Amino acid sequence: MKAITSRDNPLYKRLKALAGSTHQQRRSGHALLEGLHLAAGYLDTAGQPETCVVTEGALRHAETQAIVARIEPSRVVTLPDALFGQLSNVVNGVGVLLLVEKLAKALPERVRETCIVLDGVQDAGNVGSILRSAAAAGVAHVFCAPGTAYAWSSKVLRSAMGAHFLLQIHEDIDATELIQRLDIPAAITDSHGAKAIYDADLSGPLAWIFGNEGAGVSQAWRDAATQRVTIPQPGGMESLNVAAAAAVCLFEQCRQQRGSR
Repeated sequence: MKAITSRDNPLYKRLKALAGSTHQQRRSGHALLEGLHLAAGYLDTAGQPETCVVTEGALRHAETQAIVARIEPSRVVTLPDALFGQLSNVVNGVGVLLLVEKLAKALPERVRETCIVLDGVQDAGNVGSILRSAAAAGVAHVFCAPGTAYAWSSKVLRSAMGAHFLLQIHEDIDATELIQRLDIPAAITDSHGAKAIYDADLSGPLAWIFGNEGAGVSQAWRDAATQRVTIPQPGGMESLNVAAAAAVCLFEQCRQQRGSR
């Protein structure tokens, strides 16, 4: 187990650059997983991290010791609490962080099961919440169009609460290419002239398209959609937050599919 004590250490400088910039994370294809929950999820599904960073104080706790024991000693470095604090994005965190390559698999040749397309969803909190709902609903694939928040950014990871390790997340996916691979209908929410979601037939697999918070779904996906649903809002609000709308859609589909078994 190595110890870093200086902010001039090359590894520490790299970690600090990644912690301070989502652009750097995206460009390098890496992610920083902070906390015991995310660390355990990664170890369960992906194996060894590139590096485990742990504070001297955290090593006094049994839960942290159990995580560190699962990692090859040559991959573990310790930091003083003060230096770790400059890497952390979590208030009152536990002092454990994994540096990992993001998990990425090849685009499937054909898409035949319910999936989600994030069509320019820019808010990291929304992306994380949708990933969490997708994993809870049993969705396997999430496709992120250009302009969508980086799915492996620290904020998305925190919001998703481990959903990344239950999903296959594909980023920077061109609409035209994905549309050609779909063997299932594409569905969007539409407040004008669409069928109420509770009256629509959602018993089969669908590609759910959730668009940008302001502009909505892009024209390419609007043209591809054959299923349009609206979410009744008796309280009179004009629209729902995209993450809330996604949860309603996914779990209404779950309800219908459960009833059709």
